[in-house]
This record gives sequence, structure tokens and C-alpha cells, in this order.
Amino acid sequence: MIQTHWSHVISKKLIAIHMACALFCLVIPFVTQAQTNPVILVLGDSLSAEYGLARGTGWVRLLEDQLRKDGSPWAVFNASISGETSSGGLSRLPKLLEQKKPGIVFLELGANDALRGLSIQESDKNLRKMIQMSKASGAKVLLFGMQIPPNYGQDYTKQFQELFPKLARQEKIELLPFFLEGVAADLSLFQADRIHPNEKAQSILFKNVWGAMAPYQNLLKSK
Repeated sequence: MIQTHWSHVISKKLIAIHMACALFCLVIPFVTQAQTNPVILVLGDSLSAEYGLARGTGWVRLLEDQLRKDGSPWAVFNASISGETSSGGLSRLPKLLEQKKPGIVFLELGANDALRGLSIQESDKNLRKMIQMSKASGAKVLLFGMQIPPNYGQDYTKQFQELFPKLARQEKIELLPFFLEGVAADLSLFQADRIHPNEKAQSILFKNVWGAMAPYQNLLKSK
């Protein structure tokens, strides 16, 4: 009787161990997949943070939808904050690179530098450091070009507009020449503040970004 009892106990334990192993083997691939899916990191300001918009209606969500539609394994992490400057982005980037390990970094910063009167030299230094930091981590970089109204002064306006192509050329990265192309001159595409694009403008912004992502299309199909 005792031998039969212990045989029954051992048998139950063996079954439990086998079931645990089977479950472990099923779970591990999913965990690994979740950890290894490549990431696009979006580091921007209110233009990318859905300022004044219903959640899930901004251009970043449209990008996520397009990637899913194409069957791409890439995920998007939006680290954009309204009011963000190149200085703020630079301070946050190291931790984001460490945590998210992005394969591609979108830098959509600089407009608030101009609004706050930051010098071109300071914007240049901050953006350049972010580009170099991202490249050093192994990520590819897409820089979003921005422009400002002429009332900031002819010299400053010209230098600001030239800053982005200069950085892209010198650092050998991809450039979206003007993020607000097709939007900036049309007031019907802005919210009441005449600063932030409305929901109708988001599809145009997405198309601008998607067009600039052409060099990455093969990469987006792979892990």
C-alpha cells in the first residue's frame, strides 16, 4: 500500500513538472518576442504629442496603424512632450535609449527653442548631441526639419531653417525637410491658437513622415 501511495505521489509530481515545463516553453517565445521587437522612438514636442487632439488621432497613431497594416514587426514608442525643447530632449534621451533600445529615432525638436529665444548655436549643440548619441547606440536617425515665421528676424529665421539640413548633411542622417509641409500655409488645418495642427492635418503630417521613411522600408519588414 505504501509503495503504491508513493508511486502515485511521484507520478503526480512528474506530471506537474512536465506541465510546468510545457507552459514555460510556451511562454518564453512570447516574452522573447515582446522584448526583441524593434522600436521606433519618437522624441518630439506638442506637434507629436497630440496637443489639443483626442487621444489616438495624432500622426504617431497613424504611423502605428500603417505599420500594423503592412505586417511590420516594428513598434512605436512616443516620448513626445508638449513644450519640449532640444535641451529637455537631450536630458531625457540617454534613459530612453537605454530602456527602449530603438532601432530608429525620430527627432522632432527645435521649434520651442525658437519660441523661447534659444540661440541657434545652442540648438545646434543639443540636436547634434542627440543625433550622435542615437547613432552611437546603433539607431538610425530621422531629423524633422522645422521653419519659423519671418517675424523672428530675417537672419535668425534663415539660420534656423538651414540648421536642420546642415545637421543631416554633416551627421549623415535622413532628413524630413519640413515637417509641416502642406499644413503651415493653411489656417483651416490649425486649431484655434493658430499654432498647433488640428485633427484634419494629422494625415498630412503622417504622409510627410512616411515619405521621409522611404530609406527604411526594407528595414521595417524585418526584425
